[in-house]
Amino acid sequence: MKLSQFDFFLPDDLIAKRPVKERGASKLMVVDREKRKIYHKKFPDILKYFTEDDLLVFNNTKVFPAILKGKKEKTEADIEVFLLRELKEKEMLWDVLVTPARKIRIGNKLYFTDDLIAEVIDNTTSRGRTIKFIYDGDYKSFKKLLKKLGTIPLPPFLERTAEKIDKERYQTVFAKNEGAVAVPTAGMHFDKNMLKRLEILGTQFAEVTLHAGIGNFRAIEVEDLSKHKMDSEQVFADQHTADIINNAKQNKNSICAVGTTVVKTLEVMMTTEQNVAPFEGWSNKFIFPPYEIRIADKMITNFHLPFTPMLMTVSAFGGYRFMKEVYETAVDKKYKFGTYGDAMIII
Repeated sequence: MKLSQFDFFLPDDLIAKRPVKERGASKLMVVDREKRKIYHKKFPDILKYFTEDDLLVFNNTKVFPAILKGKKEKTEADIEVFLLRELKEKEMLWDVLVTPARKIRIGNKLYFTDDLIAEVIDNTTSRGRTIKFIYDGDYKSFKKLLKKLGTIPLPPFLERTAEKIDKERYQTVFAKNEGAVAVPTAGMHFDKNMLKRLEILGTQFAEVTLHAGIGNFRAIEVEDLSKHKMDSEQVFADQHTADIINNAKQNKNSICAVGTTVVKTLEVMMTTEQNVAPFEGWSNKFIFPPYEIRIADKMITNFHLPFTPMLMTVSAFGGYRFMKEVYETAVDKKYKFGTYGDAMIII
């Protein structure tokens, strides 16, 4: 498919710039693929679409404060470092993006505090850099300092820097494994009360980890989507999780992926026997129509912006033509889009 096929008119005032007052207070669109019907609900109504032994799969990744402000050596020019991934723990090596990139060269030193310096040691793809932190302390205190100095990397379309409220709300309540630079947005609608109500209902839970990366923010620069290369993201799914998912498949119970990151993870875990197996490693899986989703049969997601990989994954799950109709309805009914926007369940 072509990039231009994922354009649609989205008024700026429909992009949610801040979270609703309480988790779970958003609107919910219910999309029935078989009947090709659309229903308008509130998020707590999602309970009606699950029964005993249905399985919900969550992404338990945790966003870390990945943006550091500093100064370039000698010139003392302001610079911003976006931490992408840790390469080697003992050597304190990281892949990063640096702004302004054109002024940062191999050998330059970057200063953050009197105790924390970094040296640029290599260039990477996509205009990135590899840096080595210089810190006179142990690893635990180094990571603690990074968290203290860093700020949360909000999506560019929010057009603002992180505020106090984002520290709590730009995470899911079940976030535990730190490593993402983008939050799995579908999971943010769930509060602890909703999880408890689902548990009482008898639904089953499983957790995977996909550290959502910078590729979720990058613009796709090719018209032919088959030529687009996603940035690799780190994925963890253990044997226990695989057993829960395979048991649900064997018993013909519904499997609901909570977010596009979970859809990707389940497909990465899939075996030739159409079951899933444990996975630990990196994946640049890019799902777009006419890809056939084979593990999840339900999906919870947000309303995504034009041209985004997440929109393409949703379109593969729900069907391209039907999802165009769904998104036109969402705009007409003034659903909120983006990270802090409203929710959709595709059944």
